[in-house]
Amino acid sequence: MSFELLKMVGDAQKKKAVIDVRSGDTVRVSQKIKEGDKFRIQVFEGTVIRVDRKASHTERIVVRKVTSGVGVEKSFLMHSPLVEKVEIVRRGKVRRNNLRYLRERSGKSARLTQKDFDRHAVNELPAEEEAPVEAPAEAAEATEEKAEA
Repeated sequence: MSFELLKMVGDAQKKKAVIDVRSGDTVRVSQKIKEGDKFRIQVFEGTVIRVDRKASHTERIVVRKVTSGVGVEKSFLMHSPLVEKVEIVRRGKVRRNNLRYLRERSGKSARLTQKDFDRHAVNELPAEEEAPVEAPAEAAEATEEKAEA
């Protein structure tokens, strides 16, 4: 298998637009959960402690939250069809990509300073650019004209 073939398959699986999530952000991730033959949406809100492979179709974020004194981390593939929506609630001021040090901290020492940002602009997906689709007959005529010239 060639690398280009793998890249084509990977690009076919990508979503058209994904929100730019960074380490230190507090996000609300809506994920589809299948129970029996029904689907429901479950929301997981926490701090992003790691962002991996940002330009790839295997882009992943690790989100951490503390529930009842117990730290819970969950990994989400951004281009997965099970991830419905990712919403940035708060932006944190951090200077590194991997915030593993937050695992050992609790209370005030686990807080990140907040950065000002435009919440609506950040959570808006870029407009999808659609190429004009030609009818098969029009495409055949265009190739015939090029052949004649």
